[in-house]
Amino acid sequence: MSDTRVIIVGATGMVGGIALRESLRRPDVATVTAVGRRTTGVKDTKLRDVVHDDYMDYKRIAEVFDGQDVALFCIGAYTGAVPDEEFRKITVDYTVAFARALYEKSPHAAFCFLSGQGADQTESSRMAFARHKGAAEKALIGQGFARVHIFRPGYIYPVTPRDEPNFTYRITRALYPVLRRIYPNIGIASDDLARAMVCAGLEGTGRHEAPVLENRDIRALAEATRLRVTLRTSWSRWTPPIPGRILGAAKEDPTLPGGGNAKH
Repeated sequence: MSDTRVIIVGATGMVGGIALRESLRRPDVATVTAVGRRTTGVKDTKLRDVVHDDYMDYKRIAEVFDGQDVALFCIGAYTGAVPDEEFRKITVDYTVAFARALYEKSPHAAFCFLSGQGADQTESSRMAFARHKGAAEKALIGQGFARVHIFRPGYIYPVTPRDEPNFTYRITRALYPVLRRIYPNIGIASDDLARAMVCAGLEGTGRHEAPVLENRDIRALAEATRLRVTLRTSWSRWTPPIPGRILGAAKEDPTLPGGGNAKH
């Protein structure tokens, strides 16, 4: 059992909620702190729900940042759902405020950030989404954390029911199962994305040393994680044969030399 401590922001959202459950399931995680404007509704002895409504100022709950090992930042807004000024505040300002509060108390933490495909750290893109996500990425890399993992998924396919924010999302969700067979890197399932984020925070990204993980990198990490989980589960269920039992079975088997009623 590990004493690893994880802190999540956005644990009531699509990706954050799955990341929360994945973190709680992991035996190498001792505690999970979920910071949000409402409780997660999850009951688990590992979980600490911290209700906090000001994502620009964490002084009131500064103590929750002490001794954290992994941060999963899953706050985001749908493109076009809010005015550009508000979108930048959610994407950049909220991220930077949380990162600074965490770094002050836990500078050695690994920070996993949910960004998006097309993010532009030069901030020269004509797309506001790309500029704002890029600005947040650049700020995180410059903060000084021991590790920063930036996830740039394409379309995030919901694996659980939800109300789509607009017509485009409804159409994309309907077509995704077909499109992903033709264009595998068009997107990723929400559970695979969450699983990859948790894995990166706890175990790193293996040979992928760059901080940015594009959609294909996230898919590869999720697949590797799924394979490891399968192997661990299979190994834990396998019971090695006991020599004495093998010998006993041989004596009962008439097809084996000396087995059954064979006479010597």
